[in-house]
Amino acid sequence: MGELKIYDTTLRDGAQRDGISYSVGEKITIAKLLDNLGLDYLEGGWPGSNPKDLEFFFRARKTAFKNIKIAAFGSTRHADAKVEEDINVKQLLEAETEVVTIFGKSWDFHVTEALRTSLDENLLMIKESVSYLKDKGKEVIYDAEHFFDGYCHNPDYALATIKAAEAGGADTIVLCDTNGGMLPLQLQEIIRQVKKVVNAPLGIHAHNDAGMGVANSIIAFQSGVVHIQGTINGYGERCGNADLCTIIPNIQYKLGYKVLDENKLKNLRKISYTVAELANMVPSASQPYVGSNAFTHKGGVHVDAVLKHPETYEHFNPELVGNRRRILVSELSGKSNILYKANEMNIKLTKQYPETEKI
Repeated sequence: MGELKIYDTTLRDGAQRDGISYSVGEKITIAKLLDNLGLDYLEGGWPGSNPKDLEFFFRARKTAFKNIKIAAFGSTRHADAKVEEDINVKQLLEAETEVVTIFGKSWDFHVTEALRTSLDENLLMIKESVSYLKDKGKEVIYDAEHFFDGYCHNPDYALATIKAAEAGGADTIVLCDTNGGMLPLQLQEIIRQVKKVVNAPLGIHAHNDAGMGVANSIIAFQSGVVHIQGTINGYGERCGNADLCTIIPNIQYKLGYKVLDENKLKNLRKISYTVAELANMVPSASQPYVGSNAFTHKGGVHVDAVLKHPETYEHFNPELVGNRRRILVSELSGKSNILYKANEMNIKLTKQYPETEKI
């Protein structure tokens, strides 16, 4: 397995969530945060779609990034067009990024019904677009849109599309669960079949429509994928994208593969909340690892055990991602809850005190 790369698309795919619209300044702020975290790639937007994204790329060129590579996103050339004259391809080059990510159709249904072109022409669109951008000196990441659905309906054609991208010289081929409906073992088997016919490094881009975005990303990594795409807090269209705030600590601390510097990972919760604030989104209290409820205990039995040993009701040390343990007091509380809260406020109580019993 090659070195794992983390590719963030919070600024492009994440911005497609209902209610999110970043200013250029906010996008630059988020880019700096994720650069400091140590991520490998940041997808800045689609320069062919709106002036704001072009402005972001202009400002990003004047910003010093230590770790992250900025990627411009767009599509393959249009059907029956010359790649060097295609407006989308031209605007990708105008972004002047080191990395270009282009998507193409993997599902024959989309080729004939959405693009309204032939299957052979779609293969040429993919190969020529990748090849042209490689000739321009770009690192090219090819997003195989709807790959898993396409494979389920016509495996031979879906494989032909990514082989066309490989023939064009794609540096990484990303298999996309665009509709977010795959289940982990189904996805794993398809990746196994892909690895038999494609030698290029593989990536995963999972959506969360079936609640499997993180699980599918993890099992893809366990199946040999070396590039994972996702967003901070799982922001994205419909039910969102795979949440990097869950994926990264799972791989690092559950699977033992170093993704990021441990000291930088201690900023994960802060980054999660900062991005939520910039997006004008209320943070999810129940979000794994970084949510305010992720290590919160209410029931008396739980609290009593956690105070004796945290691992009784916690799967992970919250401080590793900048979170903390919280103990609540309610009608479900036992004496342990009361003593914990008293200690937080420097009030001396013991289980034997009559005041404790009264409380």
